[in-house]
Amino acid sequence: MFTCRPLVLEIEIQTHGLYNNFCHCGCDTDKSTACCTDQVTMYLQRMLSCSLLLARPNALQTFRRAASQGKMPLARAHGKSFAHRSELRQAKRIVVKLGSAVVTRGDECGLALGRLASIVEQVAVLQNQGREMMIVTSGAVAFGKQRLRHEILLSQSVRQALHSGQNQLKDMAMPVLEARACAAAGQSGLMALYEAMFTQYSTCTAQILVTNLDFHDDQKRRNLNSTLHELLRMNIVPIINTNDAVVPPPEPNSDLQGVNVISIKDNDSLAARLAVEMRADLLIALSDVEGLYDSPPGSDDAKLLDTFYPGDQHSITYGTKSRVGIGGMEAKVKAALWALQGGTSVVIANGTHPKVTGHVITDIVEGKKLGTFFSEVKPAGPTVEQQTEMARSAGRTLASLEPEQRSDIICALADLLTERKDEILSANKKDMEHAVSIGRLSPALLKRLSLSSSKLNSLSIGLRQIAVSSQDSVGRVLRRTRVANNLELEQITVPIGVLLVIFESRPDCLPQVSALAIASGNALLLKGGKEAANTNRILHELAQEALSLHGVKDAIQLVSTREEVEDLCRLEKMIDLIIPRGSSQLVRDIQRAAKGIPVLGHSEGICHVYVDHEASIDKAIKIIRDSKCDYPAACNAMETLLVHRDLLRTPVFDQIIDMLRTEHVKIHAGPKFASYLTFSPSEVKSLRTEYGDLECCIEVVDSMQEAVDHIHKYGSSHTDVIVTENEDTAEQFLQQLDSACVFWNASSRFADGYRFGLGAEVGISTARIHARGPVGLEGLLTTKWVLRGDGHTAADFSEQGSMTYLHENIPVAQLLPGRRTTN
Repeated sequence: MFTCRPLVLEIEIQTHGLYNNFCHCGCDTDKSTACCTDQVTMYLQRMLSCSLLLARPNALQTFRRAASQGKMPLARAHGKSFAHRSELRQAKRIVVKLGSAVVTRGDECGLALGRLASIVEQVAVLQNQGREMMIVTSGAVAFGKQRLRHEILLSQSVRQALHSGQNQLKDMAMPVLEARACAAAGQSGLMALYEAMFTQYSTCTAQILVTNLDFHDDQKRRNLNSTLHELLRMNIVPIINTNDAVVPPPEPNSDLQGVNVISIKDNDSLAARLAVEMRADLLIALSDVEGLYDSPPGSDDAKLLDTFYPGDQHSITYGTKSRVGIGGMEAKVKAALWALQGGTSVVIANGTHPKVTGHVITDIVEGKKLGTFFSEVKPAGPTVEQQTEMARSAGRTLASLEPEQRSDIICALADLLTERKDEILSANKKDMEHAVSIGRLSPALLKRLSLSSSKLNSLSIGLRQIAVSSQDSVGRVLRRTRVANNLELEQITVPIGVLLVIFESRPDCLPQVSALAIASGNALLLKGGKEAANTNRILHELAQEALSLHGVKDAIQLVSTREEVEDLCRLEKMIDLIIPRGSSQLVRDIQRAAKGIPVLGHSEGICHVYVDHEASIDKAIKIIRDSKCDYPAACNAMETLLVHRDLLRTPVFDQIIDMLRTEHVKIHAGPKFASYLTFSPSEVKSLRTEYGDLECCIEVVDSMQEAVDHIHKYGSSHTDVIVTENEDTAEQFLQQLDSACVFWNASSRFADGYRFGLGAEVGISTARIHARGPVGLEGLLTTKWVLRGDGHTAADFSEQGSMTYLHENIPVAQLLPGRRTTN
């Protein structure tokens, strides 16, 4: 038996198709009483003769596993909708509404089988997680239309076909098919298709057809409610549709009529009514649009609303309805608001997009930012989209300031770091104490999280370096060309735009990146780890206080909402560059999530030190110690030590090993090194390992060339070092290796923006284009071309034109940022 674990509120046995509102352990308690998992397991064992369990022989094991891992969703008290997307993970009872545009093909004659199969799979996955799923579906009319058209064609007699002629047969007009007849012909086929698809996932389905009249009769409504509850109790997915074969046309003036009444005039209103009647936690309405826009989709200024609040109806301009179906976005919104008022959360999303259809439902349930989420709770502060717009607007003003003004802001921030250090350290102490108490951070991350007076002083010095370098950054003329007489072209530096910097456990990153953004005239969106929430908050306040000197306070925004990193990476129309600062896993996740936004950074820092057979022993020991032991968690710390074969079994090699042991460095032997030893250290699992701690791999190479080949194969193009007294060997190493940083007789720890004299860095890039290596101020700038003419046209330079190109280079050394010399 497994460890007892209380199941609060009620026991819900989903894995074998039973749902009961009372305890099964024989204690005669009601559903509000806690019961232990062991007692439920005993009950299941007594129920092994049950036909439902016999049909699902793995039910007991599945239940045990789910209960022990805490993955069985517990029903929540209904009556209040979820306030935030992240809470949707708690949804127990879910209604999925499939619009006509989702279910049908583009020609409206048949079903979109690929989309339907994907939706069925997602519903089955959620059902098998222990959730209760219901589907409100369209598609009967389209399916019936397809069937009836085939029947009409097949019913043509051979004689009619022969007499009509082939050409006339092709041009023969199809009769107009009545919708009720199509629905009658299509319902059975649609249900058979659903049943066949769900059978592949061992999930049973049941069909329910309703009309508006069924909800007006109290007895019929109670019967419907009882039927649905019984189906859910038996782990069956109800598939509900309006009975279009008999339903009358919708009344033009019938609409939502209050909290307790809603007219069933389309599947949107039907889904809303059922969701409230069944006390569902979540209604997912899938259509052919991304969600709710503030104006008709496709219009120039249309913006997708991530979250919609009941008081925002007046700000929406609705467009035309979908290509199929009888509803439209206005009907969806009204139905969604009615359901929300009844205690059911609602998300309207696109169920037809080929890139997201395969996981749109499960992503919504996981709380990811898809479609429009309806919420009754309006956040106190701005949304992340509003923050981004505020930052972009203020960033443009920041870029237009004089260089001296941007320098003043940075110097003011440097002063605040030392003047308000007590506040900063107090906030940091709270973060450290909390991190230690929960025990989730490694010693390396705790060290990164910690701030001290000396760290703040170093930060202040670095910021002043940035302030000096910012004097000639934005607007600097890089190239000037006289294209023709009175036609001059300039290439000048400009900010990239809006930067999103995501960092974890490194609050000192915030002032560094802020200063670089100010110096380069970029707007900045910051997303820090929650482990440094208090420190980040005070540091951001200081940054905005400094920005207020010249009225650009909003240029730097700290995202403190529940936004997931993956959701931020989807703001491709609002963010111009993402810079991750953190673990290699964080960087990889962001690179994978940021489909349309460039990512500046590196996913790993697998740095090598190669000790040549002509190396100085004193230099080698000094460099190896500093590269590995100065700050093992840094991305520029040595992870692999390559040693020339001739140094093995020499005093030089023995001294290196003794030093590493003295520094408590755990050694892993590479395959070749291990072959030389009788008793070797633990053999390395992978030569592509970033330890981030007092650990390293030692491998043997036969030559400098083999060292270069090894680094190219197993390195991460970050920073690599050669230790040798042979200048020719060193130069070959420096020239052949294509890492971002390549050093000769110097520690790998020098790969740092501050040590390079850049003042600070936003990170180290291993990319092949734009910035590479430590990225400072220059890496946050791009260029634009400015052409000044006097009525010139391209036709002036044609064969019949009167002008010719000169393309003369004009010296730019004497030009100041934003200034233009006269001819």
